[in-house]
Amino acid sequence: MSENQIVDSSFSAIINAPIEKIDIPKWCFSLPEKEYQGCSPAHIAAGFTTAPDGKRMSINVETIGGSLMVQHYVETLGEKDHLILDSDSDVFTPTGRVTIHVTWELSVREIEKGRCEFTNRVQSFATKEMLASLDRQGIPFEIFRTQRQPMSIAHNKGETPLFAASIERAALRSN
Repeated sequence: MSENQIVDSSFSAIINAPIEKIDIPKWCFSLPEKEYQGCSPAHIAAGFTTAPDGKRMSINVETIGGSLMVQHYVETLGEKDHLILDSDSDVFTPTGRVTIHVTWELSVREIEKGRCEFTNRVQSFATKEMLASLDRQGIPFEIFRTQRQPMSIAHNKGETPLFAASIERAALRSN
């Protein structure tokens, strides 16, 4: 774990659909808000747009550990079976707004004909701004990390099978 890394969490679930019908970027960048909300009780809103450089962007709003987060996920790798998104996410805390860097990686691999393993990996990193905010409050980063990890890990663990089911439904609807 790097010095400013908060969490590195990865969970997997089964998708019962042929790998050739799965398109993770297509799923991510056309995910209806109700479908996103159905993947976690912490999910509030979702949408998609483009970043200033023209790359696709997924906007997700959720609450993790009592903090409202607005994530601006920009596509850095977009293959049908592998999507990597990076976000400098806004986190609204009782002491104000800070940013946190999040890398969200979704991938799928065939394990047998018509059956795939989906992996949902989330890594988060404190930005300089966040570290300065913690310092101003007298909160050691290690303490913050220790308290934040269980909430982030539990969130990822809960949403992974529901994301897999959503991707499966999208794959089985496709031609």
